[in-house]
Amino acid sequence: MNEVFKLLAEGERLNESQMAKILGMTREDVDAQLEELKGKGILLGWIPVLNPEKDDSLAVRAAIEVKITPERDGGFNRLAQRISRFDEVESCYLMSGGYDLLVVVKGSSLHKVASFVSERLSTIEGVLSTATHFMLRAYKEQGYLIEQPAEDKARLDVTP
Repeated sequence: MNEVFKLLAEGERLNESQMAKILGMTREDVDAQLEELKGKGILLGWIPVLNPEKDDSLAVRAAIEVKITPERDGGFNRLAQRISRFDEVESCYLMSGGYDLLVVVKGSSLHKVASFVSERLSTIEGVLSTATHFMLRAYKEQGYLIEQPAEDKARLDVTP
């Protein structure tokens, strides 16, 4: 893997001096604002936005709807937090509708994601059912449109 890409994928960020230079602020002001954001729980980390269409190493992702039984004195929270701790889980949201949680999972292959769901997620006490939707192609990621191949653009021009 490209070293710069690896650095970005691991979430490296600008240091405080670089941010201060870009923003025209002092390093102390940048430090204070970062600490304020961290202290309030607003800033959780640094994640670059990557194009999953350009690199196969970004693996397979799936959106999994999970129906769970709420626990006495804990509701959905304890089970949702337990599911969120798996390394395979990128995101976990409490949802309204037919399912209780939406869990976004990544793995190196379809088989590994399927194994995670069948052997680890669905066997947790309190998990009633799951519905797995593999993400086949990305069109927008974290607010960024993903450039489509030229042949796809040509087809879209003639499609009503």
